[in-house]
Amino acid sequence: MPVSHSPPRYSQLAFPGYRYVPGRCPHPTRDPEGHSYGRETSALQSFDPERWQNCEPYLYGVDLFNHGYWWEAHEAWEACWIAAGKKSPSGLFLQGLIQVAAACLKKHQGHIDGALRLAADGLDKFPRQQDAMLGIAVRPLKTALQDFFAGKKAKQPLILLLQEQAPE
Repeated sequence: MPVSHSPPRYSQLAFPGYRYVPGRCPHPTRDPEGHSYGRETSALQSFDPERWQNCEPYLYGVDLFNHGYWWEAHEAWEACWIAAGKKSPSGLFLQGLIQVAAACLKKHQGHIDGALRLAADGLDKFPRQQDAMLGIAVRPLKTALQDFFAGKKAKQPLILLLQEQAPE
């Protein structure tokens, strides 16, 4: 179920016209009725993990995730993941976020087994030795996501970026 509370926004980009859910609405890029059909996407040239707060696609991905646009968050973060280097520490964390977003979508669709597998794979990529990465307090988010996927919490947890590093 999409989030029903109003999380903070970190980017200025507008949300798409709808949240993509397979089988319920047009595919965003392949269907002529899709919210992003025909839109050119440009590759992100670089991703500096020390300057995450200046990366609009990353911030937009956080906004999309927090507002239940899980497929769209995956798309925004994928550009960051590739630019960061897929096997770099920040790249692996971004891949974990992408998998968690996909798991949220699967859970929303009622595909619980697939959601649990994707969530476990994604959470396994979260760093174990770092308190924060890309402006995210890793351990609290990981715990909240584990509780959500275990059914201990009804609402999807939010990704709240650390205030001391939040964009102006």
